[in-house]
Amino acid sequence: MVNIVLVEPEIPQNCGNIARTCAATRSRLHLVEPLGFDISEKAVRRAGLDYWPMVDLTVYPSLDELFRRNPDPDLWLATTKAPRDYAQARFRDGCWLFFGKETAGLPKAFRERYAHRCLRIPMRPDARSLNLSNAVAILTYEALKQQGFPGLSGEGEMAACGP
Repeated sequence: MVNIVLVEPEIPQNCGNIARTCAATRSRLHLVEPLGFDISEKAVRRAGLDYWPMVDLTVYPSLDELFRRNPDPDLWLATTKAPRDYAQARFRDGCWLFFGKETAGLPKAFRERYAHRCLRIPMRPDARSLNLSNAVAILTYEALKQQGFPGLSGEGEMAACGP
């Protein structure tokens, strides 16, 4: 199982895509406020997010509260400023993957505190970053691959090469 943490996410479509990834992979989604959108039952229903009931969601008022309720998580921070790429990490069952808000990433003090746990996704040097939902999907599936895709079956897979 993987824990996905979005710190102050701003774009509802990204959060919706990430929630769908969490639902499909049985990953837990943790949101750290403030949020740039509404996730009330009414807003989710209006957006047609039929998979939302499958999302194991927890919302925290701050990073401090997240750590108070979940002391010493096996955490990894996704940032374009990391010295090593995600393929060098060993993701264990129950790991926590942290992602920052779309406009600013993770807070600098947080990255500095856990510098030894910062990872990047390789890309060309002149590219600023990937879309947040794509970055979450890449790291989530790498973590699950390393764990042997626990609790996930091949049923319902999309055919990549035809019948």
